[in-house]
Amino acid sequence: MTDKNLAAACGLYCGPCEYLGKQCRGCGNQAGKPFWTTHAKVEVCPLYDCCVNKKHLEHCGLCAELPCELFKEFHDPSLSPEEAQKSIHSREGDLIRRKEIGTEKWLKEKEA
Repeated sequence: MTDKNLAAACGLYCGPCEYLGKQCRGCGNQAGKPFWTTHAKVEVCPLYDCCVNKKHLEHCGLCAELPCELFKEFHDPSLSPEEAQKSIHSREGDLIRRKEIGTEKWLKEKEA
């Protein structure tokens, strides 16, 4: 059975994350407050906050503004600029795919 809470609003799939089950239960289970928010000194992930809390969307792929400035600028600070661009492009593609086929099917593809 797929856990929709492992499909983050930003396009990440939480399943393979090394912190899942240890410091985090997945973005949806954490209501946009994964383990790293304390390190980033934010109460909630800015992407989750914008998408879910403010726009009431399931994920950024359903937003007409994708990719917005926040989406393009907010990324893992440990990534190099090149890695960050690759990650942003990958998440955008995943969100477009998720919008096309739905979250359940998208999760099944990710789990395969």
